[in-house]
Amino acid sequence: MSRFFALFVAFAAALAVLPPAQAEVRVLTSIQPLQLIAAAVQDGVGKPEVLLPPGASPHHYALRPSDVRRVAEVDLLYWIGPDMEGFLPRVLSTRSKPSVALQGIPGLQLRHFGEDSHSHDEDDGDDHDHDHRPGSLDAHLWLSSVNARVIAAKMASDLSAADPANAARYQSNLQAFDARLDALDQRLKARMAGVSDKPFFVFHEAFDYFESTYGLKHTGVFSVAAEVQPGAQHVAAMRKRLQEVGKTCVFSEPPLRPRLADTLTAGLPVTLAELDALGGTLPVNAQGYEQLLENLGNGLAGCLEKL
Repeated sequence: MSRFFALFVAFAAALAVLPPAQAEVRVLTSIQPLQLIAAAVQDGVGKPEVLLPPGASPHHYALRPSDVRRVAEVDLLYWIGPDMEGFLPRVLSTRSKPSVALQGIPGLQLRHFGEDSHSHDEDDGDDHDHDHRPGSLDAHLWLSSVNARVIAAKMASDLSAADPANAARYQSNLQAFDARLDALDQRLKARMAGVSDKPFFVFHEAFDYFESTYGLKHTGVFSVAAEVQPGAQHVAAMRKRLQEVGKTCVFSEPPLRPRLADTLTAGLPVTLAELDALGGTLPVNAQGYEQLLENLGNGLAGCLEKL
């Protein structure tokens, strides 16, 4: 009995000197595309949370008290930046833990409306309203697989520092993510090459990063706010443009098709279709981000291949 007791004491002493189990690092992203990238990096270790519910606008979201609490409590928070989520800077000013405005991290290829993309190696201090004035930042930067790799690398670095016990897993996940994107880039570039000369229009200039990566260019933009009904002269000018082009595709974003869409295209050889830049219905898993880009490619090519 005494030998059993001695073994028990020795076992208890060994347990006492073991380090406490590492609590899962809580990651919160502002929008789902960033959550999908984080899910690839955290695969097998944790599951990132997202702030905005499906269908919510990242430009004009109203934070609930529960949202404010989550923003304060999580270990790491990632958002695009003031050019996208204008509702966040005020609440983030009271947050004590790390927050990363991704539009300012080194290595991104950023685009500005009316300009070509450029490499971004330091925060340039841009402070624009959330509009599409020439020269203002196009904040839909997650739609470039090049940028997604940079974002994932930043997340893997941050998570490795916060959770050293799982650092090797985060880096392994990052390498697997890069390899899957290599394969995806090849598939999408091959498919988009077959429709690169086809005309198409968008209601919202949200897809320039995707188009630039895979060799496409929209013919025109019908930049009409959902709550503003344009005048008859403007509608006539847009219809004339569609008539000149002939068979084409016009893409809007869910959840709402612009009220103008049917009026604008009635009687014309135009196909109306949707492209979801936010991936609101996608499952959150390691392959979710690739599925977001794959869905955009399928949506674009699926319509353009029929012209």
